[in-house]
Amino acid sequence: MTETTASPTTGSRLPLRVAIAEAERTLAAAGVASPRVDAELLAAHVLGSSRSTLLMTPLVDPPVVERLQALVARRATREPLQHILGTAVLGPVEVAVGPGVFTPRPETELLLEWGLAAIRDVNRPRVLDLCTGSGALALAFAVSRPDAEVHALEADPSALSWTRRNLDAHVAAGGRPVTLHVADVRWTDLLIELEGAVDLVVCNPPYVPDGTPVPPEVERWDPPGAVFGGPDGTQIIQAVVRGASGWLRHGGHLAIEHDDTHGETVPALLRRRRTLGEVVEHDDLTGRPRFVTARRVPCP
Repeated sequence: MTETTASPTTGSRLPLRVAIAEAERTLAAAGVASPRVDAELLAAHVLGSSRSTLLMTPLVDPPVVERLQALVARRATREPLQHILGTAVLGPVEVAVGPGVFTPRPETELLLEWGLAAIRDVNRPRVLDLCTGSGALALAFAVSRPDAEVHALEADPSALSWTRRNLDAHVAAGGRPVTLHVADVRWTDLLIELEGAVDLVVCNPPYVPDGTPVPPEVERWDPPGAVFGGPDGTQIIQAVVRGASGWLRHGGHLAIEHDDTHGETVPALLRRRRTLGEVVEHDDLTGRPRFVTARRVPCP
């Protein structure tokens, strides 16, 4: 059987796999890290289907190919895939994202999994997500643990528009409200009402050291304030550690994502706090240091 690659202008239907292969080549040439995956996700988006069901659509019409090519052209400029799709996935949730808010990354799912395990045996846990951005991590806990009282903190006005949008959508879908605190984690006397009352504090803060080269998707699209964390990348992390030491109940848990150069620096920050113990460094799926955990020292 012979297949031909028809131009969209000929009116002939085109094998979807051919269109995806061409999209993959375009994205690979543009330096996209996962060209095949991105091509398939864009195709699924155009078709209104899932990536896993693409094989059920062997042929597509020329307008479908044209729409796919338009989206591929955007991705080839290194516009984030999530911005093109309009959403990002973290664990069990899908949140709206776009310019002005940090795009959730898959590696944060490891922190989410650890946090859920830490509160597995806690009845009606209280969870605090700092530097929440889109609200993805807070919502992932809220969806995974419907009995939890979840709090989220964010200061940036642009990010807050996305936070509110996603939290409102969660409630509209029947979820338990997440309490949003509009504040900077570096402020003093912050969240006094939560002193000694939180079972789990989590944070994916700005942590890239200033001046570090980053991929075009980050450099051009993620807000700098959500990426860079000062000269050594720990400016916000230090504030998170100070605050968490007071918000955690005795025996409560803390998890902070950090740069892969912080495998020794950030755990050392936690070990200097006499109220924190059981400090453990965790690697991501590539074997690089990615997040640190600790526990508030239990009462004697």
